[in-house]
Amino acid sequence: MFHIPRLYAILDIFCFRQGEPLLTAAAALASAGVTLIQYRDKSGNARQMLEDAHELKRRLGNSVRLIMNDRADLAVVAGFDGVHVGQEDLSPEGARKVIGDKLWLGVSTHNSEQLREADKSSADYIAVGPVFATASKTNPDPVIGLEGIRKARSLTRKPLVAIGGITRATCLSVIEAGADSVAVISDLLPDPGKSAEAFLRILG
Repeated sequence: MFHIPRLYAILDIFCFRQGEPLLTAAAALASAGVTLIQYRDKSGNARQMLEDAHELKRRLGNSVRLIMNDRADLAVVAGFDGVHVGQEDLSPEGARKVIGDKLWLGVSTHNSEQLREADKSSADYIAVGPVFATASKTNPDPVIGLEGIRKARSLTRKPLVAIGGITRATCLSVIEAGADSVAVISDLLPDPGKSAEAFLRILG
């Protein structure tokens, strides 16, 4: 049975000026008990992404499940545990061909039509959002709110990951609305370890 942790930490390279702070944050998250981390770098610099990915894998070992954003090929080369694709990236089936059957595959959705398509795909989990206003994207999709989570829950039995502006103050309401997991970027900064511990306490 596929199980996804309640807290899905995302480390966006945009939030860090260089590699070491990113790696330090990842180690702090793992020490706090986080078991699922996505590495996200939208710059498109494959060499830098691969360097970061190899170092993340080296430092964290098998204590954390590591997901690569967008790049299925790099996920395989770096020995990651899965890949997460968006609506403008490689299709879920295209990504599945690259990563095979054993690695996790996640897909982002922003409305009911996209969610229905993702539900029919081989994706292991479906992300939906933004739930609340978010600063992590320059051109975010429309906010769906808690009602959007309830709607999404009614459309799929796959694990549902809510994303977008979720904080310690709102995470429990998102789970109660039907999400299996909350993906968090901004509210894990600037002290990832302590922030993660707080999230994990709240989420149980």
